[in-house]
Order: sequence, then structure tokens, then C-alpha cells
Amino acid sequence: MSTASENAAASLDDVLVGEAVLGVYRQMFAALARDSGAVVDDPELVDVAETLLAAFADAGEDGLSREQMRYVCRRYPSEVFENRLRVLKGLGAVREVFPKPNQLRYRASFTSVVGLMFVRRMMLDGGQSEMHRLLALEQLNVADPRMTPEQARDGADGLARAFRLWSVELVTLTNGTIEELREQAPKLWGTEEILLRAERLHGAILRRWPQLDRTCTDLRAAIYAYGDASRRAAARLTDSAGTTRNLTLLPPETWRTFARTAGREELAAVLDGFVFDAAAPWHEPSAVVTAVEDGPRATPPRPAPPRPSVPDTGLSSETGSDATVMERLRAMAEEVLRGRDRVAVQDVLAQDWVTARRTLADLSSAHLHPELPYRLVWSDGMDVRPDGAPTWVTPGWFERT
Repeated sequence: MSTASENAAASLDDVLVGEAVLGVYRQMFAALARDSGAVVDDPELVDVAETLLAAFADAGEDGLSREQMRYVCRRYPSEVFENRLRVLKGLGAVREVFPKPNQLRYRASFTSVVGLMFVRRMMLDGGQSEMHRLLALEQLNVADPRMTPEQARDGADGLARAFRLWSVELVTLTNGTIEELREQAPKLWGTEEILLRAERLHGAILRRWPQLDRTCTDLRAAIYAYGDASRRAAARLTDSAGTTRNLTLLPPETWRTFARTAGREELAAVLDGFVFDAAAPWHEPSAVVTAVEDGPRATPPRPAPPRPSVPDTGLSSETGSDATVMERLRAMAEEVLRGRDRVAVQDVLAQDWVTARRTLADLSSAHLHPELPYRLVWSDGMDVRPDGAPTWVTPGWFERT
């Protein structure tokens, strides 16, 4: 009878311990849950939970009422807020201040906030910082005189399991596509420091508890496997970067794939926001060949002719070249303005590119001429017009001063 009672008590204790562990897990990942059995697939749902937890932190011990929570999340749809609040309450992230009927005020769980902070850190470097913290914590535990061999064995087994899974992931990335390896590059940062810390921890455990030699052997093998996998992944990543060692450069295959699959709007949007000089007009290959064939041939240098004995008087004063140019620019500017004081440059350039380029050059000359009362005024932006010519236009005005 006593044995049956002890078994029942042991089973009940196991159930209570398991429920406590599950309760902590539910609170940690409540912000990432779509419902009680699935993870969210919309980043906005995580934002709602983070907004609520921040509001609870500012509210203090009084907590928040349902109306206050809705006001904090007023920029989200009502159905989204109600769903998130139901999930957070169901998983224990948001609870009543006092467990009594008709409770109107709620408080947030500290575990949920810590869990969300943990997830944010995991997003930055893929778990590197958490591995450093875990190794540092285990080192402190080993130095603690109250630590038992069983606790040391559990910690070493957990680290060995983590290093094995990390090694498998790095090997998979090394054998996969280079794009995926570039995305997961933060997992290769600080490898040498992690290896050094792990080896120190392994030596400390083995010196204090020699009976854990088999456990330490498994940990050492997992550490070496992680080191080999990280070095191979780093070597492939370095080779893909080329001589520039710039890991932010995309490989040529990615650019070619984008150029073949992107639409006109996507191709035009690539250069949106950039300011650059206008491109030269397109020349037919046959015209380029003809120009090269008709170009002057290199001839041996000839001696210069003798200089005249009379002094050079220069150009004749009757040419009037500068006045002629000024009159031509004035006539062109008045033709563009047509009696108005201001005209949009993009309206003037709405013609074939060769003519538009010459017109823009004349407008710039009139703007720069000190004796002509005209100027060009440009804005800071740039409009992308995939169906227009030219495709990229900076709004500007040609006006009479």
C-alpha cells in the first residue's frame, strides 16, 4: 500500500514539474504564438504583443484595463487586437491583477518580456551572443563549490548537443548555395573565441570531476566538429568574396537572374534616388565601325613650317562670335518660353533623346551666360518613369530672371 502511494505521489510530482516547465515555455513564446498551437506568420502580430508589453512596463503595479490596452493598440485593427489579447491571456503572458470575478485590470508576465528580448537577440546574430552567455554562465557554475557532478554532466551534455547541431547546420550551409551562406554569415563571427571558451570549460569540468571523462570526451568531440565546420564555411565564404574580400557584393549569378526575371518597374526602381549624368545616345555598331575606318590614321610627325617674320595680329574683330552665340541662345530661350516667365524642363525635353540632349545643353549655356537673364532651377528629387523617355527625370524649371 505504501509503495503504491509513493508511486502515485512521484507521478503527481512529475506532472506538476512538467506543467511548470510548460507554463514557462508558454509565457516565453506567447508573443510569437498565433494561437495556442501555432507560431505567428505575420510580423504585425508580434508588434502588437511588443506594444502591449511596453505599455504594461510603463503602467507600473496598477496594470492596465482593457480600454487602456485597446487605446495603446489603437493603430491596429480591432479583430487583430482581440485575437492577440486572447492568445496572450490564454498562454499566461497577460493575467488578472487579482483572481476574482469581473476583474477589470491586468498585468503582464516578466517571463514574456524576457522571452521577447531573447528572440530579438537571436535575430541579430543567429545565437552567437547566447552561446557566449551560456559558456560564461557554465564557467561560473563550475567554479561554484555548491555545484554537483550531476549538474555538471547535464550542462556538458547540453553544450555538446548544441555544438553538434551547430556543426550540422554549418556543414549544410557549406554544401548549399552561396546566397544562403552569405545570409547566415553572422553565425561564423567570433568562432575562435567560442572555441577558446568551450575548451576552457571542458578542462575545468575534467579537472574538478575526473569521473566525467566520458561526458567530457563527447563535449570535446562536439567542440572540434564545430571548429572544423566553421572553418570550412568561412573558407568558402572568403573564396566567394574574391580578391575584394567584400562579403556584401552579390555574385554575378544573382544579378543575371534579377535582370532576366525583373519587370520594367523593378528595373527602373533600382536607380531610384540616384543622381547621375545623362547617358550618351545609342550608336549603331555599323556607325561605330564606319567612324573608326574614316578616322585619321597615325602618320609620322612632320617638321613644323617656318614662322612668319611679321607679328600675329590674332582674330579679326569683325567676327563677332560671342555676340552671335549670345543672340542664338537668347532666341532659343525665348522660343522655349514662348512669352511665359517659367516653363518645366521635363515638358521641354518631351521629344527624341538626341534633340532633347541638345536642348538641355543650350538651356544650360543660357543659364551660365552672365549677360543673359535666364536660369535653371532643379529640385532635389528624381522621378522614375518606366514608360517615358528619358526614364529618370529630375524636376526642374527654366525661367526668366
